[in-house]
Amino acid sequence: MSAEIICIGTELLLGDIVNGNAQYLAKQLARLGIPHYYQTVVGDNIERIKQAIAIGTSRSQILIFTGGLGPTPDDLTCEAIASFFDTTLEERQEIIEDLQRKYSARGRVMASSNRKQALMPQGAEILYNPTGTAPGIIWQPRSGITILTFPGVTSEMHRMWEETAVPYLQNQGWGKTVIYSRMLKFWGVAESTLAEKVNPYLNLSNPTVATYAGKGEVKLRVSAKAENSELAEALINPVTQKIQNIAGLDYYGADKDTLASVIGVLLYQRGETLAVAESCTGGLVGKMLTDISGSSDYFWGSITAYDNRVKQELLGVTSQDLETLGAVSAVVAEKMSAGVRLRLGTTWGLSVTGIAGPSGESNNKPIGLVYIGLASSQGTISFENHFGASRDRTSIRHLSACTALDILRRELITTKY
Repeated sequence: MSAEIICIGTELLLGDIVNGNAQYLAKQLARLGIPHYYQTVVGDNIERIKQAIAIGTSRSQILIFTGGLGPTPDDLTCEAIASFFDTTLEERQEIIEDLQRKYSARGRVMASSNRKQALMPQGAEILYNPTGTAPGIIWQPRSGITILTFPGVTSEMHRMWEETAVPYLQNQGWGKTVIYSRMLKFWGVAESTLAEKVNPYLNLSNPTVATYAGKGEVKLRVSAKAENSELAEALINPVTQKIQNIAGLDYYGADKDTLASVIGVLLYQRGETLAVAESCTGGLVGKMLTDISGSSDYFWGSITAYDNRVKQELLGVTSQDLETLGAVSAVVAEKMSAGVRLRLGTTWGLSVTGIAGPSGESNNKPIGLVYIGLASSQGTISFENHFGASRDRTSIRHLSACTALDILRRELITTKY
């Protein structure tokens, strides 16, 4: 027994809208312990929607639709469902009355086109929409098949799912088990390298372990199925602990943790503060840090030193350094970190200077060359990084900012001063 998500809308296929509804529903199905193996996106075309239904009913028992429930001619979900199951559409007076109440409460008159939203397959139960105008349906058109439809508007779909769909599915016997997952996060290690280290755990059946990689980060999702979340978590805990031990400092957090949030906890626990000087990242490190609520407790500020005069006048970089070594150099990175630490009076100073591209490279300084400086009461140190000329400017800046934060994280964990 499994569920399938079918999202309707040409705008999804064109990439105009990110399909967050499918992600939400996938997580909700996991919480209910309902297996979910397929997702489909279909444009606003009745025949293609019917084809998706035909495929879906051949392999899944619950079909969950989002989108295509509005009043316009391209809203075709209910029409396609009724046509596929050879059922007529009937206008439901209770929906008309609900729509009229909603429009009246807003001081508006319902348009005649909204009557389309009251057309439901004969025999379907209404899945009321408490906030919007597009109701959904809950319907069992034949034995072993359950259809649920939701509007594409995310806030409306969430509320309808939680208040109506979840109780219905649980009453039908679903949701007696849960799938609980934890996402482990790593920085500074390649996916293939990490996979080799934890290879024995990649073949487990319950819990399961799967690898993911993107934007310099590697993730391991550890999932377990059990009668409740507590039992599932008990299955996961020993596996995640062993993986963390294997990964060592490459592991930095789980689930909603970010490099910036982990650094915030470490700085706060140590009673220490941080200032940042950025060149090629243009303030990105500061943004990541200030995305965390309460970061003013440990992050005192930053200097975006894009022009060399700022590096000299505010951060203590000398003209000789710039002339002989260039702005992208280990010495300049170290002096930037020391200078911002001194200027702002913090425990730590962190700096980034590099060539993000697509221009600015030279024979000995290619695009992707980035130096990171770190200063403390014990002195300064720099780190040379090569993020590759094949990457675009945004990727190089992102990798530079995250690597700078990761360098500080490792230092905070391994030092006691």
